[in-house]
Amino acid sequence: QVQPVESGGGSVQAGGSLTLSCAASKFTGSRRCMGWFRQAPGKEREGVAYIGTNSANTNYADSVKGRFTISRDDAKNLVYLQMNSLKPEDTAMYYCAALGVCGLWVENVRYWGQGTQVTVSS
Repeated sequence: QVQPVESGGGSVQAGGSLTLSCAASKFTGSRRCMGWFRQAPGKEREGVAYIGTNSANTNYADSVKGRFTISRDDAKNLVYLQMNSLKPEDTAMYYCAALGVCGLWVENVRYWGQGTQVTVSS
């Protein structure tokens, strides 16, 4: 397994919470900056958050700051995205990614997961 594998998506009402998980193999996990991206229908894929190696640094898109938290457990090769106070505009396919360079740009991604759907209803 080289590609990350996401889980935890689903449907939730506005104001609710979800936690996404990403299983990142030893070849893509602890040695790399990891990120979460999302793509809504008819929109371009965008960066949501990333976390550096050893959890040294994190960064978030302005649209999710204060609501989403990215974390990682390198012993288990897992990356998480805790999403609180969800809004209908957060509805999208969410992708876990192993990055070549830390950043919220799609161009930084080396390995993509297959995605997990998050739907927020009003």
